[in-house]
Amino acid sequence: MEGKSDFFVMAIIGLLMVIGIFNLIKYWIQNPSLKHELNIPFNEYILEHPAVDLLQRKGYEVVGGKVKIPLYFEADQEEFYSRLFIDYVALNEDGDIYLVKIARQRMPLEWTGSSLRDRLLPLFLLYPDCAGVLYVDVYEEVIKQIHFEWDEEEYIGENV
Repeated sequence: MEGKSDFFVMAIIGLLMVIGIFNLIKYWIQNPSLKHELNIPFNEYILEHPAVDLLQRKGYEVVGGKVKIPLYFEADQEEFYSRLFIDYVALNEDGDIYLVKIARQRMPLEWTGSSLRDRLLPLFLLYPDCAGVLYVDVYEEVIKQIHFEWDEEEYIGENV
């Protein structure tokens, strides 16, 4: 009788292990590590847009759609609300994650350090682990990679 109870306990332990492994695999499939890696709550629904086609032709894989980041400010007991937008999230062939901004004719990006800082720095500060920002100009069919780094030497040596 003792052998049967040992077998029964081992069968229950084995069954629990199989259920646990099944649940881990199910969780891993439903929650890809990309979302957890950057903590970007990107939309898995990707709208059709010429920028998506251009990114794919240039070797990028679009993995996420529009991301709206709500912002709240309080100044002198007044409340202010705003939003930041990321148009897409894409991967290159090496698996590096890029945030995608699409060029807008009504709001062009000036190619100066201060303009890039003002328009893109918030994205780099929110998601410092991303490889950069892809600025996609559909009309010119150009994708520009923008990377950000702190200039530590200048920062440390300067008195503010």
